[in-house]
Amino acid sequence: MSTYFVTGISTDVGKTVASAIITEALQADYWKPVQAGELDNCDTKTVKRLVSNSKSKFHLNAYALNTPMSPHGAAAIDNIEIDLNTIKPPKTDNHLVIEGAGGLLVPLNNKNTVFDLVKPSYKVIVISRHYLGSINHTLLTVNLLKNNGFEVAIIFSGNEHKSTEDIIIKMTQVPVIGRIDEEPYFDSNVVREYAALFKDKL
Repeated sequence: MSTYFVTGISTDVGKTVASAIITEALQADYWKPVQAGELDNCDTKTVKRLVSNSKSKFHLNAYALNTPMSPHGAAAIDNIEIDLNTIKPPKTDNHLVIEGAGGLLVPLNNKNTVFDLVKPSYKVIVISRHYLGSINHTLLTVNLLKNNGFEVAIIFSGNEHKSTEDIIIKMTQVPVIGRIDEEPYFDSNVVREYAALFKDKL
């Protein structure tokens, strides 16, 4: 069984929908180690709502913080400090999809970032969405992972921007799993359709 770590080049690039699609495609378990803000409508609840298979399990956050901001700041507001020793992947005999928070270098505390949650055995999927600066952010993210020996693939999110995507593909030389289009809405049926498209490339 494999563990997939889903990260983004920034916030709001489509990590949660991508995580739901990967979870559905593999009938995997899902885990978001650190949730910051929106606890009533958190990412775990969103993925659970979008996934329709009966095999996936949804594991509790290691940290559920109240404020929607960088985890180190949200933790400080809650008068706690995030300790990596307390963030332990759930035990499962299934594939596991782990969703990060923001990008790889988002701080968890004064010395650790989200990148420190990524273990050498994980397959890392980078969600890239076009905006001014997204080429730089994608190359920085992918190169950090490649330079540390990780197996990396990309999912593009949002409307196609050919020149951006072509240069990212050429300069990173990593596989592209597919694209999640700018859909009018995402529900379990739409997620199932993408899961079927992506399954053989995961």
